[in-house]
Amino acid sequence: DEEPRPRHIKEEQEDRQSFHVKEEAKDSLPIHVKEEEEAVRVSKLPPTGVSTCKKRVSCSVCGKGFAQQHLYRHMRTHTGEKPFSCSFCGKTFSTKDQMESHTRIHTGENPFTCSVCSKTFIQKANMIRHMRTHTGEKPFSCSTCGRAFRQLGRHMSAHTGESPFTCSVCGKTITQKQNLVTHMRTHTGEKPFCCPICGKTFSNKSNMSKHTRTHTGEKPFRCSLCAKTFSQTSHMATHMKMHTGERPFSCSVCEKRFALKRSMVAHERTHTGEKPFRCLICGKAFSQKRQLAPHMKTHTGEKPHSCLLCGQTFIQKRSLVLHTRTHTGEKPYGCSMCAKTFSHKSCVASHMRIHTGEKPFRCSACDQSFIQKHSLTSHMRTHTGEKPFSCSTCGKAFSQRPHLVSHMRTHTGEKPFYCSLCGKRFSHKSNMVKHMRTHTREKSSLEMALTGQV
Repeated sequence: DEEPRPRHIKEEQEDRQSFHVKEEAKDSLPIHVKEEEEAVRVSKLPPTGVSTCKKRVSCSVCGKGFAQQHLYRHMRTHTGEKPFSCSFCGKTFSTKDQMESHTRIHTGENPFTCSVCSKTFIQKANMIRHMRTHTGEKPFSCSTCGRAFRQLGRHMSAHTGESPFTCSVCGKTITQKQNLVTHMRTHTGEKPFCCPICGKTFSNKSNMSKHTRTHTGEKPFRCSLCAKTFSQTSHMATHMKMHTGERPFSCSVCEKRFALKRSMVAHERTHTGEKPFRCLICGKAFSQKRQLAPHMKTHTGEKPHSCLLCGQTFIQKRSLVLHTRTHTGEKPYGCSMCAKTFSHKSCVASHMRIHTGEKPFRCSACDQSFIQKHSLTSHMRTHTGEKPFSCSTCGKAFSQRPHLVSHMRTHTGEKPFYCSLCGKRFSHKSNMVKHMRTHTREKSSLEMALTGQV
């Protein structure tokens, strides 16, 4: 059996072990927090020339020098030793502080609270980073381009091109370890973060937080210039470019400039014709990912957005917004040349071409040009003979949707157009207009008789 150790040796080893744990806790902190704590530590050092009796030793593997009490922790970077184990899932860690932070994921403990918005965090370092979204502080400057950041590490990889973490499944290289963990879930399908309101699951916590705000309506990010609030920092950053007028991204074909890189990429596909997003059900392809999601709902029949006034449902939220204006009469978009107003922004662009005479959409078969793209699409069917709109009652096909709508009234008997003078109703607007002329002719004849002109 092992002989009991003398008391003074036990106390020395316990003191050293306690010191190691404290140092390990520091080792797990992000670099900017380490820098802050290092500044405090240096300020407390004894005056120059006073010995601290700290013996320095060299690592036998890499030769790097350490104070003796730090060497044990450093050696784990070579041995891979992870002596601290999570009691919930068994995951192991090289330092006790890392293990304790991880355990809070299981317990739900968030001991660090933001003094401005009361948001809570697992780690103090995360709270400090979050506080900078309120203060606007950007304490780290890039030595290459001079830009300031709340966190510098991610930006530096843009200059160095370094991507030290590689996915074992697809070989993709990634700049940060946490991003690799998140990326791996695209292969495993793991979605460990669950919305507490509707139960929808997500592969990363930030997406869950963004989604939760769609329920709560929370908009914690405020523009410092106009006080408009946003649910996401990326939305606020985009908004800020409206104030600055900044458009740093330029199309390589026509040199049109954009505030966002993704807008430029989407625009360039109008030149190349590229449509990389394909529906797995019908094979239809789209140039933008955001166009695919609404299309998929045409297969599922899902219409999650409902009008509070008439109950009509819509696939997209923007369609609901536009529809609501038919009730309110709101027309927020005005022509700068004739003061005519419109409910849709796209209608302004089309209307402006009446003033300019521009007809940018040209038929490749007969060279006829059009103000609007949908007019060209309808015209092309006169060449192709395509009739994509079919009556569900009799099967008759039409080249344009309005023609089908008019035809359907022959089956339903609907007559939505009525004469304001005699109340007679019509199924087609053109028939009502013709009828209205019978009143104007009668009026003209009566006026002529009264004046003796007949």
